[in-house]
Amino acid sequence: MLADLPPLEDPNVLVGTGTRDDAAVYRLSEDIALVQTVDIITPIVDDPYVFGQVAAANALSDVYAMGARPLCALSFVGFSTDRLPLSDMVLILKGGIDKAREAGIEIVGGHSIDDNEPKYGLCVTGVVHPERICRNSTARAGDVLFLTKPLGSGILTTALKKKRLDPSTTEGLVAVMSRLNGAASEAMLAVGVDACTDVTGFGLLGHLLSVVQASGLCARIWLSRVPVMEAVRTMAQEGFCPAGTRRNLAFCSPHVEWGDDIDEIDKTILADAQTSGGLLIAVQASRADDLKRALRERGVPTYAPIGELFESDVRGRIEVTRG
Repeated sequence: MLADLPPLEDPNVLVGTGTRDDAAVYRLSEDIALVQTVDIITPIVDDPYVFGQVAAANALSDVYAMGARPLCALSFVGFSTDRLPLSDMVLILKGGIDKAREAGIEIVGGHSIDDNEPKYGLCVTGVVHPERICRNSTARAGDVLFLTKPLGSGILTTALKKKRLDPSTTEGLVAVMSRLNGAASEAMLAVGVDACTDVTGFGLLGHLLSVVQASGLCARIWLSRVPVMEAVRTMAQEGFCPAGTRRNLAFCSPHVEWGDDIDEIDKTILADAQTSGGLLIAVQASRADDLKRALRERGVPTYAPIGELFESDVRGRIEVTRG
């Protein structure tokens, strides 16, 4: 669809739609570039306050993935007072405000519409130095890949809607989705990395595919090192798979070389459409230990590198092995 739209012509647009990156970046001066993103989701939990928090964390993640500092945000809410009490809308907005304040910013305004299906999200504005933008298109051969949150939120939220999750699993799911990626962004900026994107609706495979296609590389994922939340595999085996995950897998599979021991459940998890997922960071192998240390110092759960990037005659492909 984007290919059918007119190309961007303003030379001050440093990051636009061309590489399917996380946010737009517009140069204001030699030292300051504006970073903007908008992200709106439908409810993935029943609690309106928690929904507001997760939606805000999800929107802020795009700015963090660019290596930028958020400044402020505008909110968008779709809501029907004929179907739900106005107090639920207040709780959604309050959840977003509290999460934004945790990030050190204010939600300074917004817009609402009458909508039968609730929706909430933010348009976030941030700033970054034009020479310090973390893009998805600048990964290098030999980089290793870090993922700062475990996978499975799409599968688990689908199971949650069917009342299949126990309280402990639900609590863990909410904790992961509502955690800001700000500390992870700080860590990668302190170390210096080659590329970054966040893992959200297109799943790990979809977002990694954007990285390798934009960077002209290939990737290898070691499945045994990919972090996955508790109960995800069980819920996937029971058939709790969101439609977005199925679409992701269908889209990515022609570009993926699967190991013989990778089953359909493994494939589904790697393609799972995430809400407020982690940062996928490409860093030189020589700096991997430094990044791991920087993440730990900031309280970000760390995992062994989950894969690597390499050059090949056929670019833009992903290999998945058991590892």
